[in-house]
Amino acid sequence: MPPTEVPDPDLAQPITHQPDAKRHSMAEVERAQSALEEIEEKGERMDYGKVDKEVAKYTSAGRIEISPEENVRLRKLIDKRVLVVMITTYFLQAIDKGTLSFASIMDLPKDTGMITPEGKVSQEFSWLTTCIYITILVVEYPQNYIIARVPVAKYLSFSIMAWGAVLACHAACHNFVGLVTVRTLLGLFESACQPGFVILSSMWYRREEQAERVTYWYMMNGAQQIVGGLLAYCFTLITTGPLKSWQWLFLSYGIISVIFGVFVLWWMPDSPMRAKCFSEEDKHLMVERVRGNQTGLQNRVFKKEQVYDALTDPQTWCYAGIQFTTTLPTSGLGAFANLIISGSLGFTNLQTQLLAMVLGFYIIIVLLLSVWLVKRFNQNLLTMLGFVVPSFVGTILLMTVPNETFSQHVGLLICYYITLSFWAAQTLGLSLMSRNVGGQTKKTVVVALNFIFWSAGNAIGPQVFLSREAPKYRTAFSTHLGCYAALVIILVIFRFHLTRQNRERDQLAAAGVREAGDDQMIHAFEDLTDRENPNFRYEY
Repeated sequence: MPPTEVPDPDLAQPITHQPDAKRHSMAEVERAQSALEEIEEKGERMDYGKVDKEVAKYTSAGRIEISPEENVRLRKLIDKRVLVVMITTYFLQAIDKGTLSFASIMDLPKDTGMITPEGKVSQEFSWLTTCIYITILVVEYPQNYIIARVPVAKYLSFSIMAWGAVLACHAACHNFVGLVTVRTLLGLFESACQPGFVILSSMWYRREEQAERVTYWYMMNGAQQIVGGLLAYCFTLITTGPLKSWQWLFLSYGIISVIFGVFVLWWMPDSPMRAKCFSEEDKHLMVERVRGNQTGLQNRVFKKEQVYDALTDPQTWCYAGIQFTTTLPTSGLGAFANLIISGSLGFTNLQTQLLAMVLGFYIIIVLLLSVWLVKRFNQNLLTMLGFVVPSFVGTILLMTVPNETFSQHVGLLICYYITLSFWAAQTLGLSLMSRNVGGQTKKTVVVALNFIFWSAGNAIGPQVFLSREAPKYRTAFSTHLGCYAALVIILVIFRFHLTRQNRERDQLAAAGVREAGDDQMIHAFEDLTDRENPNFRYEY
């Protein structure tokens, strides 16, 4: 056999049945054999020359039916090794980023010379958030290119250890220059996290599972508000010793991140094909269970035609627009959250730290409710539209209701909480991208552009909070209203586009075009883009 030829895995790579592994029932085997015989009769074959060599070793010529019980067992195995790591990693990243907001009322601005003569936090403070996202904007495509070509788990482990070390170095900074330097490095190493998770979600999970899994790790933004608020309250009580309370905050979180990075290196597999912790039979089934995604699993060959496909696909720019219009409000509200609550709404520093916990609970409730609605009604974009409405209401009330009495303080605090309802749109947008984009090169480009716009929104967000407008920040909240309006327009256009694409493909299948109605999904692992594959259907 020529060395460049990829063997048919059904002939050259038989599945090794482990004694302790659950075997298929006779009915499942007969169904699989019947499907393969049907494929042979029609003369259809998977083109193994287009399939990644590692993936080819664990694929079959046609679809293998996996029983619901077996699927649950496999998903639990994956959750234990992959989902737990994604959730904990994102929690650490979220809490690491949140340290700046908590430290803002723990004398960090004063100790590092970022207080104006009038006693307000200077505009330099906003640059400590902006510099992170400018860095991400610059390095995002190189990061995605690397992630597609290296062992994901090992690269993620390195990134976690690196950002933990940089975070600990924040404690040694005594001026703006030092802080902006370590914040820039923090952005460099943290930029691998979310793109890596999008790739991992599409690699390990079925389409119907991805929205829920993405929501689980993304809602750690809310969990960090709860745990971060409680811990920040504890750190605030430190008033004596060699370090200030904010220095202990950065140092502690940094050391924990480094330790967890070492754990990820040991615990998390790089892919289903390389997972030494699973049996050969389970690895085969884990690959087969994502055949229905039709978004590919792994391919390290760069295909320039897929770059063109990505840049000319309207959904690419819809995903980018969703991220920009949601992250611009998010980053500003996140960086200035405690300053808004303490300065604008009149609560003490300790009350502010504890009230951040309530905000965390609200974010978790919003994200869990949104994913429940998607599972219940199978309407992603309509659910996203529904959660934008409270953001309009809360922002308008923050701008118009006077802030004089205690009851108004409480009312405006609730309004501030509900403005963050749009986070549901941001989360579901990420999960839709992992479900709807096929072809590994195309996915790399789409994910990179998505996070370039994500980082651009995050970079701009704190800048619209003008220090001279404190504590009302009218320019910032007016900008947020414009973002919500733009988001509504994008979601409406996006839904129209995806429904039209599905309707056209359904018409092809009804007309007898075999490639548009392939139940066996023979070409699922051939690294076709979603637009190249007429059998692909979009979720919306």
